[in-house]
Amino acid sequence: MDAAPAQPADDRTPAAARPALRVDVLTIFPGLVESYCEESIVGRARRSGVLEVNVHDLRVATTDVHRTVDDSPFGGGAGMVLAPGPVFAAVELVAPPRPLLLLSPGGRRFDQSMAAELAREPFSLLCGRYEGVDQRVADHLVDGEISIGDFVLAGGELAALVVLECVARLVPGVLGNESSAADESFTTGLLEYPHYTRPATFRGWEVPAVLRSGDHGAIARWRAAESLRRTIERRPDLVAARGGLSEGEVRLLREHGYPLGAVESSGAKRPGSPVGDAALEERDLP
Repeated sequence: MDAAPAQPADDRTPAAARPALRVDVLTIFPGLVESYCEESIVGRARRSGVLEVNVHDLRVATTDVHRTVDDSPFGGGAGMVLAPGPVFAAVELVAPPRPLLLLSPGGRRFDQSMAAELAREPFSLLCGRYEGVDQRVADHLVDGEISIGDFVLAGGELAALVVLECVARLVPGVLGNESSAADESFTTGLLEYPHYTRPATFRGWEVPAVLRSGDHGAIARWRAAESLRRTIERRPDLVAARGGLSEGEVRLLREHGYPLGAVESSGAKRPGSPVGDAALEERDLP
């Protein structure tokens, strides 16, 4: 009996089998990054195939016995600088997905909106070390720079992990409850409302009655008001960045006992928004 004709090989990976997001990290401490990425949310997402994280050693293309990646700076000064040769060679050998972003104090400030941008397509992170990288790496190799804040770290590894976990949480399938990421601080430009769990009374401190009422509408309104209150009191700059409060938001705060004088003195009220009994608009509430 003749054998059936061979079918042409098809090495295309089914869409369902491909990870939702790929992130590559280049560092001189791959073990440090890899060990973190084996745990918790990122580790579970990797094992389930939803997230692909590849960690590369920046020394991979070095040719000397000491696998040297740094050198002293021209013009003198303290510390060492990551040399362009080993960094360019490692990136060209590994060919990580673009954009390739350098963790740097001079980069674009990383925030939740940037995390949402990065969660859409594969990208790579390059971790600086020592006094930084040769400027030619920043000018001619990477596609951009990211900063996680105005403070100094010994290297870019911790910053890369901050970016990686924040982005990973936004990838569909990474969190058990898809609504979790949508409810968290900064997603809507506000801080998140407070959370409580059992017992209802702990050392005399009670969980707010509305959360035990079973009235989902009332709970949603309370959470929205608490989110606004917390943001006004703790991060008024976030309220200002949204253009202040709408009429509906001011009404919501009044309904929940927040002093209107505090709203006005915080500068949170949007210019031209009366503090009257305007009906609460649907866009102002979940």
